[in-house]
Amino acid sequence: MKTDGVPISPALIGRLSTLGVDVARTFRAAGIAWPPAANAEPLRLRVTTQKYFALWEAIAQVSGDPAIGLRIGEQTSHGQLDIMSLAALHSANFRDALAKLGRYKRLSCPEEVIVDINGAEASVAFRWLLADGNLPDLLADAMFASALAMARRGSGIEIKPRRVELTRRASNRTMFARHYGCEIVFDAPQDVIVFDTAALALPFVTHNADLLAAVLPQLDAGIAELSRTQTFSDQVEAVIARSMRGQRPSVDALAHEMGISSRTLQRKLAVDGTTYQQLLDRVRNRIARRLLGSTDLGAGEIAWFLGFEEVNSFSRAFNQWEGVTPQSWRVGSDSRPATA
Repeated sequence: MKTDGVPISPALIGRLSTLGVDVARTFRAAGIAWPPAANAEPLRLRVTTQKYFALWEAIAQVSGDPAIGLRIGEQTSHGQLDIMSLAALHSANFRDALAKLGRYKRLSCPEEVIVDINGAEASVAFRWLLADGNLPDLLADAMFASALAMARRGSGIEIKPRRVELTRRASNRTMFARHYGCEIVFDAPQDVIVFDTAALALPFVTHNADLLAAVLPQLDAGIAELSRTQTFSDQVEAVIARSMRGQRPSVDALAHEMGISSRTLQRKLAVDGTTYQQLLDRVRNRIARRLLGSTDLGAGEIAWFLGFEEVNSFSRAFNQWEGVTPQSWRVGSDSRPATA
């Protein structure tokens, strides 16, 4: 079973203070107990994904600054990097850096880094495996700004993305365009930052083979331990979520990607007490609620993204999951309080 625990790093708290955000007030607004001693040992706070999301919503509320996510993501000093980010920054090139983030990020929290290469475009997405609601806009901003800052710092080049796609209604377009220097697309089906594929090959001037030789063995040991505690259905659900881009991933395609037979996949899911269809429905339900709640995408567009052949099939399935139509759920979500 996946462990739902996200660390609130001292680096994040330090950046909030540097940017003038009232840290104690922010934690109180998120419903997270603030450490009583200001001079306590390095903070080891760990919260659920929902509480972590609530923290980012509170940062938006307390700061009142629409650019605060971008500012948090771009202002990480070398001394504030966690070990996964340190390994990424000292990789041989941007492609290798993203691969390391994708491999090791889940050691600290239930998050994946997905890189999808399609011809001249390389799309980078951050997927939270245990998110049961909308990803806070500020958190998406911080993750993309951090990835871009790493690419620029590592390569020594002022890299510009091709475009940034955001699952939110249009706002602050000029601010985002100024920060990223590229096209900004709103009402997107998923949050992605898109680079030229050629940018992945840019060598990193920060490459340090000796540092990598020192830190990678302990990270690999952590991954091995994580694999022993993760159920097979957890792995399948993650692969389904990665494959959700306008087509219904079949059992055969899923098995092929995981390097096993379809019969083995179904047998191992049965051992976990679930089925492929149940996991597919769970992923589709989660993504549908996020898109209905945070974008103006029509039901037909959402149905296509989730791999339904027609909008009526999507509406029937959603009604089965939530007891209401997609449109009714969207109307209700506008007045529904955020889950803490």
